[in-house]
Amino acid sequence: MPEPYDVITMGRIGVDLYPLDIGVPLARVETFGKFLGGSPTNVAVAAARLGRRTAVITRTGRDAFGEYLHQELRGFGVDDRWVTEVEAYPTPVTFCEIFPPDDFPLYFYRQPKAPDLEIHPSEVDLDAVRDARIFWMTGTGLSAEPSRAATLTALRARSESARGGSARSDSARRESARSEDPAREPRTATVFDLDWRPMFWDGGDHSSVAPARYREALAHATVAVGNIDECEIATGEREPHAAARALLAAGVELAVVKQGPKGVLAVHRDGSTADVEPLPVEVVNGLGAGDAFGGALCHGLLAGWDIARIMRYANAAGAIVASRIACSSAMPVPDEVDRALAEGAVTADPTYGPSGAAS
Repeated sequence: MPEPYDVITMGRIGVDLYPLDIGVPLARVETFGKFLGGSPTNVAVAAARLGRRTAVITRTGRDAFGEYLHQELRGFGVDDRWVTEVEAYPTPVTFCEIFPPDDFPLYFYRQPKAPDLEIHPSEVDLDAVRDARIFWMTGTGLSAEPSRAATLTALRARSESARGGSARSDSARRESARSEDPAREPRTATVFDLDWRPMFWDGGDHSSVAPARYREALAHATVAVGNIDECEIATGEREPHAAARALLAAGVELAVVKQGPKGVLAVHRDGSTADVEPLPVEVVNGLGAGDAFGGALCHGLLAGWDIARIMRYANAAGAIVASRIACSSAMPVPDEVDRALAEGAVTADPTYGPSGAAS
């Protein structure tokens, strides 16, 4: 049986077209950088940059931008075998404006429908999803069919397998019965990135179905990650500790509440808590920092670190990306995170170019 992936993510993908002019309205921008984008895809990239074996389940259009995304995934070391084409819809693009330190408007072009919302349950390799040490899905994947059904099918496969259910394939059961190889590390987490994007939901901020869909997914997850707004959609709570308690009550083992400039709160079902301040950073572009945080969170969970160490490491990874223009190509390698932690701050690097190195 193939070696399980460290991380499999599922959901959004697209092309980010980010201005290389900082502090300039989009209408006046003359030069753009082209990057791989989409939150769960960037999380797979971030974990790969930290040395983890990763893959992504998603779909693109059958077009040149789709070819570009395959090229970028392979370049970052992310397995693209489950990135398939949709004939009917174009690969989406996303623009942003960059007004440091805290204004980064996003403009999504995902009409009439994004291919990554056309993932069907029958197309998901459930054996690979069950065996992955971490499976990462997002709230956006719950916003439309057939993506919602596919995402919930993957989540149920994980939770049924954890309970010893019968959904596992005959071949996987035979493999499990034949050998308990100590070198094959056990599954670590099923992560629900709350990822609230109201523009993707019918009703937007007032969607009547989103909270119920979030609760349904939380019942199958072991880790929930989100900012205050996202936690409110999932639980109805905005106060960080109350939101964390509500997430635990919904079924997860670890609740991670991101609070922006106030840092991050992590609460585990075993009673351990970490309330970690952010690493000081000269912000260039805050977009992508959360995805770097996610990849580093996966890395720390896989390493078996305590939650305080994981949060400090993830904060540092996010701060590094916030100090750069790009998202995917800005994801740090371990030496960069270690250096940021040792120095206690991150200096802005707006020259960090599309190639992933200073230009």
